[in-house]
Parts: sequence; C-alpha cells; structure tokens
Amino acid sequence: MRERLSVSTGYGVAEIVVHGDADLVGKTLGESGLRDLDITVLTLHRGTTVIANPFNRHVLEPDDRLLCFGKLEEMRSMIPARPKRRARIKKLPKQPLPIDS
Repeated sequence: MRERLSVSTGYGVAEIVVHGDADLVGKTLGESGLRDLDITVLTLHRGTTVIANPFNRHVLEPDDRLLCFGKLEEMRSMIPARPKRRARIKKLPKQPLPIDS
C-alpha cells in the first residue's frame, strides 16, 4: 500500500509555536478557533511529550508546538508582526574623506 499526502493549492503543513503572550494560551484546541480557520492540528509537542491527534479538550500552554495542516495564508497570518526598526543614521566624519586619484 502506498500512502501520499495530497495537498490542494494554498494548503500545506506548518509548525505553529504558542508563545507565552499568545491569545491561545489557556484555551482548549476547541476554543482556539483553529478549526474555523480550516487548520487541523496533527500533533502537539509539549516538552518531550508528543500528542498525536490531540483532542479538542487539550489546553494550550506556553511553548507548545503545533504541527498543523491547513490554509497556509491563515497560518501565516498568525505570525506576529515584527516591530519596525529605526533606520540607523551614520554621523559624517569631522574631516572630509581624502579623494583618491
């Protein structure tokens, strides 16, 4: 028997890390809204424990890693925006740079 993972356009597998300040912390998988976003949690990694096909009653904790299958666009939208970095302004030297001829 040969098994294949057939993927539709726009769907794929990704790992989502639940950071300590995430809205998901303290919610069950059922309350998380992932299913509503067409995201299925395949495994939940918590420390050294791996929970395959976790139930909706599993409560999410900080640093949980979720291996998910679903809409890639939805999973990308869960990545927090990076803070904008201020552009570095370099000070000009006090003396002009020599011109090489």
